[in-house]
Amino acid sequence: MQDRFHDIVTQISAVVLGKENQIRLALTCLFAKGHLLIEDIPGIGKTTLAKALSKCLGLQFRRVQFTSDMLPGDILGTSIFDGKQGVFLFHPGPIFTQVLLADEINRATPKTQSALLEAMEEQQVTIEGETRGLESPFFVIATQNPREQYGTFPLPESQLDRFLMRIDLGYPDRTAEKKLLQSENVRGVLSGMPACIMSESVLEIQRRIGTVHVSDALLNYIQDILSFTRTSAYFHIGLSPRAGMAITQAARSWSYISGRDYVLPEDVQKIIPWVVGHRLRAREDLEEIPRQRLETMLAEVAIP
Repeated sequence: MQDRFHDIVTQISAVVLGKENQIRLALTCLFAKGHLLIEDIPGIGKTTLAKALSKCLGLQFRRVQFTSDMLPGDILGTSIFDGKQGVFLFHPGPIFTQVLLADEINRATPKTQSALLEAMEEQQVTIEGETRGLESPFFVIATQNPREQYGTFPLPESQLDRFLMRIDLGYPDRTAEKKLLQSENVRGVLSGMPACIMSESVLEIQRRIGTVHVSDALLNYIQDILSFTRTSAYFHIGLSPRAGMAITQAARSWSYISGRDYVLPEDVQKIIPWVVGHRLRAREDLEEIPRQRLETMLAEVAIP
């Protein structure tokens, strides 16, 4: 299994250059049955990463470009009257897939953003009074531009909480950027990329991750982290129990990808910034917390 994970990371790294850690984090999120939010400026490679993930894992992929005039029906689907049959026929929207890329999600209005809430939480959608199940696995990768850019609507807390992890890609280093400038056919490499595994294997990996052992001492460690955020002067509102479950599941997934069937404190520390960074706000100004505060928190909470 370790060789298979290595092959996936290596293959995606051929088109998303110099971002091996972010690729591993994205795989961690998917295998943990979570959803991923990528925040960065345009042109960094967010869409390429989403397409490469779906290709390597043999998953159906659809992309929605969010705009300010988009309606919920553009995502979920709608019923259209068929004159020949004399009935309304449902035409499914792009959400009926396995990997959905919600590109520039914060350019859509809050009403349209909220169309994803039920799908991300319960893997189903309710349309015109009828509940319809979604594909398995179901993975949303949403990209958003920095909030200070023109024409963006901030994601509400309830929407942010549906994302297991939020990452950023950042600029490539000089070596990776030079390789990118020298390459002539990145799209061709991406379109011809073979699948390393199939969707059935993804489901099996997700099942196995649920069996990764988390000791009582480690659960106490996670609870200590939750308690610190609730009582510290650093944060406006502490982490919820659902955030604690997200930390636990992401740590299980990271440890499994790392070749273990048990979680270590290092696994928790590795994924913490990406799991809780979008769930916490600074007490004094309600803005997003600097990364240094998370590092201080991990330094102050005793390791089992």
